[in-house]
Amino acid sequence: METTFSNGWAPSLAQPPQCMKGCLTVCPWSSPAVTPYTAPTVKFITTCFHPNVDLHGNICLDILKEKWSASYDVRAILLSIQSLLGEPNNDSPLNGHAAELWANQTAYKKHLLEHYKKANQS
Repeated sequence: METTFSNGWAPSLAQPPQCMKGCLTVCPWSSPAVTPYTAPTVKFITTCFHPNVDLHGNICLDILKEKWSASYDVRAILLSIQSLLGEPNNDSPLNGHAAELWANQTAYKKHLLEHYKKANQS
């Protein structure tokens, strides 16, 4: 995990196997003044096509919302995000299109490659 400090943290996650080779996922990290009693704000700043990540990088993960506990540390949050990337919760998608494609991994990977090609060209 790599961390940079400038108005928040920016940890890097190892990519899950189904990610496009060479993609690096980075999450900016900002903590509210009442930490650890309020969940930090964590979102992707690199393009991420995933059922539980919207087009703005927001992450749908229960421990960053209603299941937050002051006992969670940075490691626990990053492990939860990494797990979510490999095993999405399609019952609560932020990206409906990604959730629909997830069941067909061939179609999902095809769309993923097209999505990243467009994102890298802009």
